Amino acid sequence: MKHTVAHHRITRPMSLRNNPVAPGAALLGLLALAGCASNPPHAPIVEPQTVPPSASRQTTPPQTPSRTTRRGGGYYLDDGPGDHPPPNIDDIPDAVPKIEPLRAAANRPYVALGKTYTPLTEPEPFHETGLASWYGRRFDGKSTSSGETYNMYAMTAAHPTLPIPSYARVTSLANGRSVIVRINDRGPFHSDRIIDLSYTAAHKLGLVQGGSGMVEVTAITPTEISAGRDVGDHTRGIFLQLGSFDNHDNAERLLAEATTQLDRGSAALVILNQAHHYRVALGPYQDEDSAQQAAEEIQTRMNLKPVRLVIR
Repeated sequence: MKHTVAHHRITRPMSLRNNPVAPGAALLGLLALAGCASNPPHAPIVEPQTVPPSASRQTTPPQTPSRTTRRGGGYYLDDGPGDHPPPNIDDIPDAVPKIEPLRAAANRPYVALGKTYTPLTEPEPFHETGLASWYGRRFDGKSTSSGETYNMYAMTAAHPTLPIPSYARVTSLANGRSVIVRINDRGPFHSDRIIDLSYTAAHKLGLVQGGSGMVEVTAITPTEISAGRDVGDHTRGIFLQLGSFDNHDNAERLLAEATTQLDRGSAALVILNQAHHYRVALGPYQDEDSAQQAAEEIQTRMNLKPVRLVIR
């Protein structure tokens, strides 16, 4: 399969933060994502100097699961959809792109199945076309390369070299459906596959029944994310200001930090761009109760009292 990857370096809007993965988490894909959905996996061959903590605890090689075929598609005997999937899988929203610090331990060069992979550590345009597969209940609840817990019903994916964490748009070449996923794991390591999707992402693209399908993968860079977050003078409502800067890069750094610390209100993070002055804020909120609830979260999680701004 021929992949086309564009690499044009762009100046990073933020510094790489050293946020190491918890012991035992790095490169779970070497053990878990060597195969999923349609073809049996092979025990990974990892060079001694690159064996992750999780791999070193293996006393025997992982067993190759038996493959079985069920009505509607094939997958492993011990993998596949969950027994009680959410009733509203189609309504699960796509991942919301955010600027996040990269996890240093998850972006180091590594070896899997005798091949060396060098993850991207700078925000670069990236585009490739190839075969996508998916992984389900066999890995649900296990640790990913990012150190996070894999949730088969979240909009995530594993990729051999895209930064962790980062975001990508995946489009099915068969039906034109498109989703946005968050890259938080490594794999797949089969030469004929380019990305492993979560069960939900594969379901929304129509790939679950066949086990795999041709897709187009396009990275969403921090520059593109920032362009969508800059809000001009036309926006009205209540904002909670976290910081004010004359330099846009400094505003980006605070936005990235706030994104990692805030859960409930992080999707509302914006940069108010007014006369080349940049205010990082949450909003707009249309009522006082919502603004007050978000302000309390900011104080609790960031130990910061936001400045209330009303733009009419």
